[in-house]
Amino acid sequence: MKSLILTDDNPRDRGFLADTLQHYNPVLTANADEALDACAHDPEPWIITDIQMPGDNGVELARKLWSEKPFAKILFWSQHSDETYVRALSKLIPAETVYGYLLKNNPADVLLRATQSVFQDCQCWIDPQIRSVQARTKRSCDSLSDAEYEVLIDIALGLTDNTIAERCYLSRRGVQNRLQSLYTKLGANLDVSHHHNNSELLNVRARAVSIALQRGLINAFELKNAEDMFSEWLAKQNKNTE
Repeated sequence: MKSLILTDDNPRDRGFLADTLQHYNPVLTANADEALDACAHDPEPWIITDIQMPGDNGVELARKLWSEKPFAKILFWSQHSDETYVRALSKLIPAETVYGYLLKNNPADVLLRATQSVFQDCQCWIDPQIRSVQARTKRSCDSLSDAEYEVLIDIALGLTDNTIAERCYLSRRGVQNRLQSLYTKLGANLDVSHHHNNSELLNVRARAVSIALQRGLINAFELKNAEDMFSEWLAKQNKNTE
């Protein structure tokens, strides 16, 4: 019988999945590496995975798996509807595969229906709350380009225009152009012309980060990863100047 690989770093959540889906011959794994090992000999594995996990998260697990096995079926089971994850997944999903995205606040019967839809009926299952996020990522008026998203992460880390320019091999004007486009798409540029001292009414840079947090474009988990990458870059810069 084909196995269903269940991947979650939280033992309680793994237990809930195993109990609910016991007739699917579940194989329990706690991280992306264990999941990849478990499906190594199956050309079209079935996996239910959390997204936010230590080490490689669920998005990175999907990237590695689909790069070698594009017909693998994955149901993402997460408490997060953050736009950053929906955005990342949209760039990875092979045209020929079936997948699902279900939020953890759904009851067991919905989990069972989603599991049957993805793995047995070969139909995509997208949580209604995720559909609204997907729609926003596809609207040209407020969906961010890769360059705009990159500069959003940089300002969330507190980087100056000069540092961003150095990291991205851009001119200062190039950075400012990206920032202005970002501010417009996020709606961070408020009309403050009626205010008697509009130059001190708000900090557009901080407001852009605030809006991005509210939209789920950035979160603490992904910012920690970005912080680690920046620290590595900074260490190399310091080494080169020694």
